[in-house]
Amino acid sequence: MPSRNKAEQERGAGPDHNDPKPATKVVNRKSFAGRQFGLDSSLGLPEIHDYLDYARVEKGLAANSISNYKRDLNHFCEFLRSRGKGYEDTDRDDVRAFLAALYRRGLSARSVARHLISLRNFFRFLMQAERIHTDPTAEVDAPKLEQTLPRYLTTEEVDALLRQPDISTPLGLRDKAMLEFLYATGMRVSELVHSRWSDFDSGLGVVRCVGKGNKERLIPVGKSALRAVEAYLRGGRSAFCKNGREPFLFLNRRGGPLSRVGFWKILAGHGRRAGISVPLTPHLLRHSFATHLLERGADLRSIQLMLGHSDISTTQIYTHVLKERLKQVYQTHHPRA
Repeated sequence: MPSRNKAEQERGAGPDHNDPKPATKVVNRKSFAGRQFGLDSSLGLPEIHDYLDYARVEKGLAANSISNYKRDLNHFCEFLRSRGKGYEDTDRDDVRAFLAALYRRGLSARSVARHLISLRNFFRFLMQAERIHTDPTAEVDAPKLEQTLPRYLTTEEVDALLRQPDISTPLGLRDKAMLEFLYATGMRVSELVHSRWSDFDSGLGVVRCVGKGNKERLIPVGKSALRAVEAYLRGGRSAFCKNGREPFLFLNRRGGPLSRVGFWKILAGHGRRAGISVPLTPHLLRHSFATHLLERGADLRSIQLMLGHSDISTTQIYTHVLKERLKQVYQTHHPRA
């Protein structure tokens, strides 16, 4: 299989789908930065640029992660300037004051926690580079986050969703293949839209996936998804691929790679037609993939590998989902519940 190029920036892509929403009101991040700190996107310390280069090249972070770090650190940079300070004389009180300012602007605890993670990683980089001697984030406590169990679809809802695309058309063949592929593999949406046809091995029934940090993994693909992808490759993809040289598996109407936002819109449309009441996102299908595997006896380690989680504690959230599901079944069906 040919080596993977770096994921290109997608035109018109919105914020990362994992970015949490503010708890009290919707806050546009750019306007928030401008109001609070007078932020201009061109501003930033040279040390921030050095850190972002390190995160991109050495740690292999994805473009979305780099963008989030840049935004968070530029917020902090302008906050320090408003206090007449620089990173070299930043102390614990400055960090706490910055987090308090984020709360005052209506950001949720989860969003504030992400800003703190960005600061921690940045100051650890400066420590390793011996540009500072103390880490001002070391004694700053992270916001306490309420653990929410991930939502997931029932198997009946998944079946209804997969029946929506009209497979008599090239668009329907593409959409059917994408939906089957996403549910069969549990991929992240960014991994799905950057999949290449050469990553797909129908003979072995696997797909090669390059995830966060440029980490590669092989994911099994079920027979239903294999049939859907093969049908798309035979009778649908050629309608979009104008020059015959586009390497990406799933293409838009213009023959280019499908964007994350484009897939979100397609998924939401099929979800509405399937009568699914909850807001349908790619991550909801990812949660459904993991939960349904666990319900049917898959071990946690295997699910971790397929999802591409670096830490099994991230995967363990699905055991809590299963426990809640078992409680509901017991309460509903046991005569003495």
